[in-house]
Amino acid sequence: MERLDKKIFGTLFFSIFAAVTGVGVVVPLLPIYAHDLGASGLYIGLIFGAFSISRTLFLPWFGRLSDVKGRKPFIVPGFLAYALISIAFIYSNAVSTLIVIRFIHGISSAMLMPVIQAYIGDITPKGREGITMGAFNMSLFMGLSLGPLIGGIIKDHFNLQTSFICMGLLALIGFFLCLLLLPPTRSEKGIVPSEQPFSWKTLVYDWHVAGLFSFRFAYVFCVGIIWGFIPLYADLQFAASSSLIGILIMLGVFVSGLIHIPMGYLADKISKKLMVIAGGLTVCYAIISFGWAGQLEDLIRATVLFGLGGGISMPALTAMVVIKGHRIKAMGSIMALMTMAHSLGMFSGALMGGMMMDFFQLQTAFPLGGWIMLICTGLFLAGTHPGKN
Repeated sequence: MERLDKKIFGTLFFSIFAAVTGVGVVVPLLPIYAHDLGASGLYIGLIFGAFSISRTLFLPWFGRLSDVKGRKPFIVPGFLAYALISIAFIYSNAVSTLIVIRFIHGISSAMLMPVIQAYIGDITPKGREGITMGAFNMSLFMGLSLGPLIGGIIKDHFNLQTSFICMGLLALIGFFLCLLLLPPTRSEKGIVPSEQPFSWKTLVYDWHVAGLFSFRFAYVFCVGIIWGFIPLYADLQFAASSSLIGILIMLGVFVSGLIHIPMGYLADKISKKLMVIAGGLTVCYAIISFGWAGQLEDLIRATVLFGLGGGISMPALTAMVVIKGHRIKAMGSIMALMTMAHSLGMFSGALMGGMMMDFFQLQTAFPLGGWIMLICTGLFLAGTHPGKN
């Protein structure tokens, strides 16, 4: 039976954990930094939007190239770019410069995230897709949980520039780990010979891939609504403190990450499709229930339920993506598409949530998320029907 290469897995796990933690240290503080430089709300939006736009544009290119050229040639420069970007943040003294830096930051992210996930997919043993991807995703959830906490502590006791330095040092850890410990490109698995180019049209028109893409988009659409508007909702409706709002936002991430490994193990034993549907319906109910909250405790319960829904569905969904990537021999390309779904979902969720708030009222953003989740769960069910594979 094929075994997981623990050296490669451990290297990529700790590298991406360091990088995501570093980004988590800085990103929540960027609105404050931009405001101090004189940015209006529109420009703050552009600072965050520039990252999503560039990442979405470059994801297919880097994902496909990594299938042909190998993973390491993109992972190592990606970490180095993260380190250099942290230096650029320190010397930035204009809002326009911040927008450019975030645009480049998005390109660097496109070099890293889908390529690293594709590398993990390449080394995942058959029949252990759920537990392997569930365990790897812990690096992302841990980084997302610890980063903002560390960033707040650093800013309170030092200054914002120290946070940027911290981001750079953590990215350098990832750079040196991958440079020294990942094997040479020629020994990587899953590289498609360049004389046999993979057709993007084949991937885009694949019903199975469309179903996976739809579910990932809808889930992150809901995350975008929660991260963008729950802090405001908790403040306006329940006069929650900043600390409580921070805990509320991170609670869902923590709960989801906590059950990723057991749910990944379960996904290898039972129907992955059933787990995705169950998780999707849980997420649908959870986000609608935010609008029903009568007190802060109701928001906490809804957040925990949302985290459970994500924790049930996402390891199974990612396992299905890995299996599909092995089958079509385009792991980097399909991981790039899933990361595109993530970027588009986050951007669309925040944008549509804001429109619902401006034209109707804040509470209407949550049922919108529920409807999107329900519709896309149906699209997932239709796209992954055995007759469509």
